Amino acid sequence: MARLDLDMTEGNIWMHMIRFSVPMAIGLLFQQLYNTVDTLVVGQFVGQQAQAAVGSTGPIINTIVGFCAGLATGASVVISQRYGAHDNEGLSKAVHTTIALTFIVSIIATLAGQLIITPMLRFMQTPEDVMPESGSYLSIYFAGISGILFYNLGSGILRAVGDSRRPLVFLILSALLNTGLDLLFVLAFGMGVDGVAYATVLSQVLSAVLIMGTLTMEKGNYGIRWRKLRIDRKSLSMILKLGLPSSIQSAITAFSNVFVQSYINYFGSACMAGYGVYGKIDAFALIPVQSISMSSTTFVGQNWGAKQTSRAREGVRIATVMSLVSTAVLGFLVFMLARPLMRFFSPEAEVIEYGIRFIHIVTPFYIAICFNQIYAGALRGIGDATMPTVIMLASFVVFRQIYLAVTKALGAGFIAVALAYPVGWILCSTLLLIRYSRSALVKSSPPARSEAEQDC
Repeated sequence: MARLDLDMTEGNIWMHMIRFSVPMAIGLLFQQLYNTVDTLVVGQFVGQQAQAAVGSTGPIINTIVGFCAGLATGASVVISQRYGAHDNEGLSKAVHTTIALTFIVSIIATLAGQLIITPMLRFMQTPEDVMPESGSYLSIYFAGISGILFYNLGSGILRAVGDSRRPLVFLILSALLNTGLDLLFVLAFGMGVDGVAYATVLSQVLSAVLIMGTLTMEKGNYGIRWRKLRIDRKSLSMILKLGLPSSIQSAITAFSNVFVQSYINYFGSACMAGYGVYGKIDAFALIPVQSISMSSTTFVGQNWGAKQTSRAREGVRIATVMSLVSTAVLGFLVFMLARPLMRFFSPEAEVIEYGIRFIHIVTPFYIAICFNQIYAGALRGIGDATMPTVIMLASFVVFRQIYLAVTKALGAGFIAVALAYPVGWILCSTLLLIRYSRSALVKSSPPARSEAEQDC
């Protein structure tokens, strides 16, 4: 059987990046289909309020899922470094600690999700005509959140060793199931928002079962041996050291989007629906830079573990070029095709016009995202997770909220609110460029691993 993992410490860098990032991009594409299909189905077959309800839940879901995804990032960095260093014992310990941690986090996320639904919807000033369906969607989603957490952590293990193909296959299967169930539950059973929520949960459970089954059957050192399932203290310490900053950053950034959503909600359900649709289109357009950023983290992590600093730096340069070109092309297409894209999601004129305005204001600034994503990914690959987190929190949370508060006090309207994201992107990219230029990756060779790290 051919090996599906990928050693990036030797061979052509361009080919490694393409081979790894293309399946990642396709995987992210299908991952976006979950909520996008939900938004599309309710927009076309249920109504504006239902579409607003589904579209506005993103910040709440991402607050919890983002925190857990940060832990997956920490685990992935530790695993990729151990894989690159050929530390088989440390690799196995990190994998089993990751799975054990996932069980614990899933229980906490399920309970926390149910508790925050009503307070968060009230905090966002969700209109009363949208509130019941938003609450119902979130309640069902959080009841089954363990599915997406096990998939994300499990796929993070495979990606850390260079295997981005099997997670892609499983994601495609679950996304197709989600689409079919959406149509079945909404059109045949008339379940409305509840139907798309159940479809999402069932599909995510399928992806989790497939990824866990794959890791269980894997013969390599990164496979799961359930009798070895336990938390190794040193491995956990390293995962938390690298993952918690990303977790905190992701959760707080997502929570800050609750504030942004509250500003959007002020303009009514049509604006909420238009913004929700724009968010789905935006997520698709940014798939290349996200997949390339994840590729750079794995590439840098493996080569940093193998002490190949110059090769790691070259990988960052190539990743930057790839992301700039792909993002510029997609951003231009989204800008030019704004109206037909919006019509695809909604037949209502007011929703379409709001979505077009968001697209035309924001997409010219997509290039700024490339730098903060690639440099943050590279810094995490060498174990520098704290400073990218601080920079992103300062840019995406603190600065953005100050900006929104000031513009509101000055009586600024829709355009000022729409620009809240681009101004944060620009600040973040500038600060991360400075941090990267002063990092150990640029300035020096990787330090020798300590005895404690070798034991991990």
